[in-house]
Amino acid sequence: MLDIISFIFIGLGCLLGLIGGIGILRLPDTYARLHAVGVTDTLCTFLILLGLSLQATSYIVIAKLILIFLFLAFTSPASSYALANNAWRWGLRHKQKIHINSLDNEEKK
Repeated sequence: MLDIISFIFIGLGCLLGLIGGIGILRLPDTYARLHAVGVTDTLCTFLILLGLSLQATSYIVIAKLILIFLFLAFTSPASSYALANNAWRWGLRHKQKIHINSLDNEEKK
């Protein structure tokens, strides 16, 4: 029974990773792509590591998996923000009809 639950968690994590990869290819601009990956990668990582921790035989392995998840949970949103912020600063704008006029007004001052 534990093997089946572990397989389901790992399978769902892989499916979310695949959905994030499709989002990178199909979405129109950089910001939408960053959003797709930023949303799916943390949950994808959590599900895969949860499935692996159910298969672990010692507490040291589970502790290491928890530390890996905590590291990724803090660094993934920060890296997505850094990429989006630098893309905005270098002049990359949305290709959609959504624009933020207040930021454009601040840059002109």
